[in-house]
Amino acid sequence: MAEVVYMPKLSDTMVEGVVASWNKKVGDAVKEGEILAEIETDKATMEFESFFDGVLLHIGVETGNSAPVNSILAIIGQAGEDISALLADAPVANPVVAATIPNPTPVVASPTFVTETPKVVALATNAGGRVFASPLAKKIAEDKGIDINTVGGTGEGGRIVKRDVDHYTPYTPAERAPIVSNAVAGVESYTDEPVSQMRKTIARRLAESKFTAPHFYLTLDINMESAMSARKALNAMEGVKVSFNDMVIKAVAHALKQNPNVNSSWMGDFIRRNQHVNIGVAVAVEDGLLVPVVRFADTKGLLQISAEVREYAKKAKDKKLQPSDWEGNTFTISNLGMFGIESFTAIVNPPDSCILAIGGIKEVPVVKNGQVVPGNVMKVTLSCDHRVVDGATGAAFLQTFKQFMENPVSMLL
Repeated sequence: MAEVVYMPKLSDTMVEGVVASWNKKVGDAVKEGEILAEIETDKATMEFESFFDGVLLHIGVETGNSAPVNSILAIIGQAGEDISALLADAPVANPVVAATIPNPTPVVASPTFVTETPKVVALATNAGGRVFASPLAKKIAEDKGIDINTVGGTGEGGRIVKRDVDHYTPYTPAERAPIVSNAVAGVESYTDEPVSQMRKTIARRLAESKFTAPHFYLTLDINMESAMSARKALNAMEGVKVSFNDMVIKAVAHALKQNPNVNSSWMGDFIRRNQHVNIGVAVAVEDGLLVPVVRFADTKGLLQISAEVREYAKKAKDKKLQPSDWEGNTFTISNLGMFGIESFTAIVNPPDSCILAIGGIKEVPVVKNGQVVPGNVMKVTLSCDHRVVDGATGAAFLQTFKQFMENPVSMLL
């Protein structure tokens, strides 16, 4: 009997996947454990192994196309086997829409599509010069010394995928250049950019959170003088590199242990009180935002937290995070202080009930011993899901967090 291979759910937020490349073609022998395809999720490009032995009888999603989770990805069976019954109710994958522009005008800045036989090659560069390419394609191009700007893309919306680099045919920068207006005064122009899987997921999940969870916000100023002195002393030690964000993670972890009701999740019919502390740390990447998780953060020292966060940040930017890296958060931190943002409010990241927005450290006048003196203050805002956390509960957590940040030595006890 033939076996159906379904589009896998490779992350907790994945609703559809894009096939970046196939390692097998119809008629090829397939062994269990062999890499069948590379699939782009909302967070990473991942290799997908076959669970069956046999012959690849059917490919349900062509390279560059997307399909919902649990739709038919492929069928593996014996050569010549009748699979018509299996295909009868198969949902249709979402096709790539590739437009041909025979007489482009310089008024509208949109992606240029060049039609070739036998394939459609989309030269997907936006007006800002950004090239749409999968992380795997970029890596292969870099290894081969190929300028990614000269590679034609055949993936979704002109995205450059692995096979484009493998079958590299150079295009000149002029051919890749988008149709951009010459900045003529009074002429409207725009660029249409395909929505990535990651951006679709961010839009869906945060819209669900914002419009289903009743948010409220608590803001507090924290005196950072002691934290700045402690960090300076730590980083003066050989081999030590600790950031303020590492200190924030450590302080949050301890504050959550003392205020466990904040470390909770709304589950619909019940509230889950988490005894473990897994802190998600928002990391900005090219296509949006990823949230790798520092697990059991309350049991880890600053050096271990620092090393993990740096490694996660690198993997996130390279799109090499695995599901085990981003699942299981019980609380989230979003830090925009390094971008000069003084304060902001963040949207709760499900299944958490709270997210802490960290602003930058700003030198301001403060009152000390009855005197107005220069001081360094960091503004933080806690966004809370009111179904789980009440105002007093959130305020108590912030006060505890403030105490740890203003007296960093207490985090070592």
